[in-house]
Amino acid sequence: MTGSTAKLEYGGNTFDLNVRPSSVGPSVVDIASLYKDTGMFTYDPGFTSTASCESKITYIDGDEGVLLHRGYPIEQLAEHGDFLEACYLLLYGELPTKAQKLDFDYRVTRHTMLHEQMSRFFTGFRRDAHPMAVMCGVVGALSAFYHDSTDISDPHQRMVASMRMIAKMPTIAAMAYKYHIGQPFMYPKNELSYAANFLHMCFSVPCEDYKVNPVLARAMDRIFILHADHEQNASTSTVRLAGSSGANPFACIAAGIACLWGPAHGGANEAALNMLAEIGTPDRIPEFIDRAKDKDDPFRLMGFGHRVYKNYDPRAKIMQRTTHEVLAELGIKDDPLLEVAMELEKIALTDEYFVEKKLYPNIDFYSGITLKAMGFPTTMFTVLFALARTVGWIAQWKEMIEDPHQKIGRPRQLYTGEKPRDYVAIAKR
Repeated sequence: MTGSTAKLEYGGNTFDLNVRPSSVGPSVVDIASLYKDTGMFTYDPGFTSTASCESKITYIDGDEGVLLHRGYPIEQLAEHGDFLEACYLLLYGELPTKAQKLDFDYRVTRHTMLHEQMSRFFTGFRRDAHPMAVMCGVVGALSAFYHDSTDISDPHQRMVASMRMIAKMPTIAAMAYKYHIGQPFMYPKNELSYAANFLHMCFSVPCEDYKVNPVLARAMDRIFILHADHEQNASTSTVRLAGSSGANPFACIAAGIACLWGPAHGGANEAALNMLAEIGTPDRIPEFIDRAKDKDDPFRLMGFGHRVYKNYDPRAKIMQRTTHEVLAELGIKDDPLLEVAMELEKIALTDEYFVEKKLYPNIDFYSGITLKAMGFPTTMFTVLFALARTVGWIAQWKEMIEDPHQKIGRPRQLYTGEKPRDYVAIAKR
């Protein structure tokens, strides 16, 4: 690499490839003309060394454990702000003024109700349907109820669709939960904060008053902030890919939800809780740690380490403190699953094997414990992730739509199948 170009030598020829600098982090080699110039593609399974887009929203340095939203460290946003402030930042690029924050909060709060006909839509699902299956279907159907905000070429309609999804996702998630447990739907309350309103819709019932615990509401809000966006992960890339075809924003978010459902992505906190249940009691932890260290045993500890973060996940530090605040507030002392979690956390932070391999407890480990303590079943964990990540998806989708250089996504492949051959009549096969 010399100056602002990289040189590629192949077949006796030398090709110059432009190097595009970043504001923070690695620069990129621009290979847009590679196929035209050389007749070759690059091969990068999982796109782990490929920048699929240019973005100003989120930056991650996995080696240093850094996560920035529009340049602001996630630790500062989670400590000093609230989720709707983070939403504004992701959507518009700057932290809001006091007047802008009041206006944004007002607009979100007054978009939280769903079209009344949608309540009947839920009854089409089986009672035992997974809440994520319900979320996929209901969010995908929003375009049938709000078709006045599906014209992606209209900036006003894009704004209305964005506000609607951020506002209505907690209501949809809470309705999916209520339907799952057989309780009546609860309408949102405009006087409550975003997180408090969600807890109200999930845990209140018509026959008695429900007072939202402020410690739990703050913990819920912090969980939302920590999951709001995470750069070009699988679900965000799915939203961008779907959006590149011109699909309406509701369909794009439904695609993101479907991708998030995978246990390697959004389902990781559910998988971590299932693993804790499998361990069962603290005295069995050594047995499972030995299995995790055994290269010949397929078992692995869920909720430890991260594909991107090779250092401590900065979100996990905040989530660890939040977890202990929630457990202290609720006074939970005799839950065997939480006992296993706390003991496993202690071992993972001190055991030489875990420290050497940097297998620190990640955000999925702590958020799973917290949500379990708050009363959510494991089937709801990924739903809550989708609720929080919606603003990141919307911000990324909006950025892509407004990018004059965006094209429909069309990855290439390394073909290793049969060479051309002639069709043989069925009687001769």
